[in-house]
Amino acid sequence: MGTTTDLGKINLTTTLEQVLVRGYATREEAYQLIKVQGTNLLELMKAASVIRDEGKGNTVTYSRKVFIPLTNMCRNTCGYCTFVKDPDHPEAHIMSPDEVYSQLVKAEDMGCKEVLVSLGERPELRYPLAKEGLKKLGYSKMLDYIYDICNLIIDKTTMIPHTNAGSLKYEEMKKLKDVNGSMGMMLESINPNLDAHRGCPDKIPLVRLNTIRYAGELKIPFTTGILIGIGESLEDRVDSMFAILDQHKEYGYVQEIIVQNFRAKADTSMAAWPEPTIWDMVRSIAVCRLIFGKEMNIQAPPNLTPQIHQLFLLAGINDWGGISPLTPDFINPEKPWPHIQQLNKACSELGFELRERLTIYPEYLNDLTYEQTIFQSRIDPLVDNSRLVRREMTIC
Repeated sequence: MGTTTDLGKINLTTTLEQVLVRGYATREEAYQLIKVQGTNLLELMKAASVIRDEGKGNTVTYSRKVFIPLTNMCRNTCGYCTFVKDPDHPEAHIMSPDEVYSQLVKAEDMGCKEVLVSLGERPELRYPLAKEGLKKLGYSKMLDYIYDICNLIIDKTTMIPHTNAGSLKYEEMKKLKDVNGSMGMMLESINPNLDAHRGCPDKIPLVRLNTIRYAGELKIPFTTGILIGIGESLEDRVDSMFAILDQHKEYGYVQEIIVQNFRAKADTSMAAWPEPTIWDMVRSIAVCRLIFGKEMNIQAPPNLTPQIHQLFLLAGINDWGGISPLTPDFINPEKPWPHIQQLNKACSELGFELRERLTIYPEYLNDLTYEQTIFQSRIDPLVDNSRLVRREMTIC
């Protein structure tokens, strides 16, 4: 007989067999699968691994990148964020082009191939001091400054920009497409009533889903994902994944899904908020794999669960995300990146091969229907037939 879940509502073994035959989980199946506990988690993880192996084999990837936090001012006030600083805070800052370039030179010397341009969302619309700071640099809108910084990256380095500027309008994304190999923005959650997002106009789910849709319409390879443990229900997590899947089915170009765990930080309104357990994370990753099937790239950051992130490999991920030899995780600065040699050891111990990728995933390099042909001359010398970074060009 098949195993029955703790809730007694489904026969787990039978359900997973049906998912494996079909290649993906339905919404109703996912609602139940994300609740499994105990040793049933092993069955769930095994099914997710099988599907991952069908599509990705034993290859696990990462991107060697530098993080450029263009500004740490933001008009949103998320309850868990320590990255954002009010304009009157002594650490509030907009990076100058000289500061950016200084980091770019160091990053290129260290073998970075991607530049992640990240920033708070539209601070100039909320704070006069942020608007004044932009004006001193010669700009009235942060978007125009981002565009010129991406051009600086293109003109002065061989690296490829990837911008995460949060929620954007269609015309804004169309403009940035010309100077970015890929772009990204976390959906975080489909639940519009989370206390964590009170007073955050750019975190309204519909606004963020529109940004994902625009990426599809514009054929921009796009990274998105969910943040778990910020007050959402398990069903919310499933609904968030399906909201992304619906966009991808209609428009395509979602190249990667991140499942990220909330980490509590002092001096925030959620400092005492309980963090997701490792098993909660594993369950969410496995269900994400079963929802999206074998072709999607599923990522979980290794630095947020040091020592035990190997479990994510057994739950169905095939990517670790961006790893920087130069800059910290500015959102979680207390959690340093693992060294590539450590990550390689973690993968090889479980039978996986770690490979470096570009900001654009191989399947989008193979299908060059997107229009960022400006990067073709710098992509071809870097990749082999698998469209991953040549082994001899990978620095450990």
